[in-house]
Amino acid sequence: MSLNRYATRKDANQPEIIEALRDIGATVFVLDAPCDLLVGYRRVNYLIEVKDGNLPPSERKLTDQQQIFRDNWRGQFAIATCVGDALQIVTGEALY
Repeated sequence: MSLNRYATRKDANQPEIIEALRDIGATVFVLDAPCDLLVGYRRVNYLIEVKDGNLPPSERKLTDQQQIFRDNWRGQFAIATCVGDALQIVTGEALY
């Protein structure tokens, strides 16, 4: 029996974001909490929450647990709604 009562739902764009990050040489570890992705790039770690940019803003909100984590985390935490967002988060520049 799983400790998690609910299956985690992944955003539709998550696979393409993971692929794009790996294409530039990043390592990507998929998480269930506190966010979707732990990304390592050029010896720096990034926490990235993936939200589907094709959904209306009301459906892209952080969950209560994600918001609490974001409010209290003293490190980097970013939200990516597309491949371009994710690449900009880790490289500091727009690549798409």
